[in-house]
Amino acid sequence: MPTTFIDMYTTALDPDELIVAVEFPLVERARYEKFRNSASHFALVGMFVAKHKDSSVRVAVTGAASSVFRPAELEAALSKDFSVASARGVTISPDELNDDMHASAVHCAHLIPVLAGRVVERALSF
Repeated sequence: MPTTFIDMYTTALDPDELIVAVEFPLVERARYEKFRNSASHFALVGMFVAKHKDSSVRVAVTGAASSVFRPAELEAALSKDFSVASARGVTISPDELNDDMHASAVHCAHLIPVLAGRVVERALSF
């Protein structure tokens, strides 16, 4: 059963449910990077990108919202063309992103495609 994250430290699991296994398909390329908060070193925006052998791409963003999320527009762009230009060409809406003393939602929305480009570039270099 896929688990959906609702909020920080909160999933859609019922109290009597337990995760008994986690499976990940083998990937062709994968990479995680983050822009660190200079005080805490937590991710201001963090990103994991995985390119599968069938050319599909999965992207997980951390730190920029109340919980981890997958930006569908970024996954679609990278599945079509796994390149730095494709990653940086995506526009992310700031509507659901964090807006706090560390970074505005608009700034986080700007950082996501910038970081995506960096992650793709480094994934391609391995």
